[in-house]
Amino acid sequence: MSASLETIQLPHLPSSLAAHAALYKDVQNSSYLRQQLLSANTEFEYAFIDASMILSRAHALSAVFRAANDYLNGRLKSRNVHSEIVFSLSPTNNIADSFRKFGIADTTSRLLVVKISVTPDITHESVAAHLEQNVQGSQIPFDDATLSEISDVTKIKKAYKLGSLPSAAPNQTNGTPGNAKKQLELSVLGAISLRGAT
Repeated sequence: MSASLETIQLPHLPSSLAAHAALYKDVQNSSYLRQQLLSANTEFEYAFIDASMILSRAHALSAVFRAANDYLNGRLKSRNVHSEIVFSLSPTNNIADSFRKFGIADTTSRLLVVKISVTPDITHESVAAHLEQNVQGSQIPFDDATLSEISDVTKIKKAYKLGSLPSAAPNQTNGTPGNAKKQLELSVLGAISLRGAT
């Protein structure tokens, strides 16, 4: 199954502010990537997200949109737009906690990487080349089918305090699994959009 870096134009944002996203499994060098982030290496300004904490494409892109919108409006609460994406996944205002729950860890094997074109030199080609050189893992499609195979619904529900919602069980009939997943997704998206709302 081959996949490549995807460039996404987010609605209601300038086309120059494109998002480049790639999803990986079997990542071997997460500790190295995390170290580059911690040392504030500008070449590694990416949102490195633990993909097991992502329920769906809409879940990830809602955080990307929120961070990009806050960047455009001068409302960033973290170091840059990429760290803001990880922070935007969190239902709380605790930045350190959001990185612990949603960011890359030394043991992360499933990784979603997002880069925003905040300068003209950040292009599809430059991001693809840099990731190819620096991420040791297998690229997989950034779509709902793939995410549903790798997301850890129990951990996601715990992070968003949604323990009372049903989990989608594969052996149910009448389309119930889809309904349960949709309900969970809507609750997660609601938690993201409500955080910090005044």
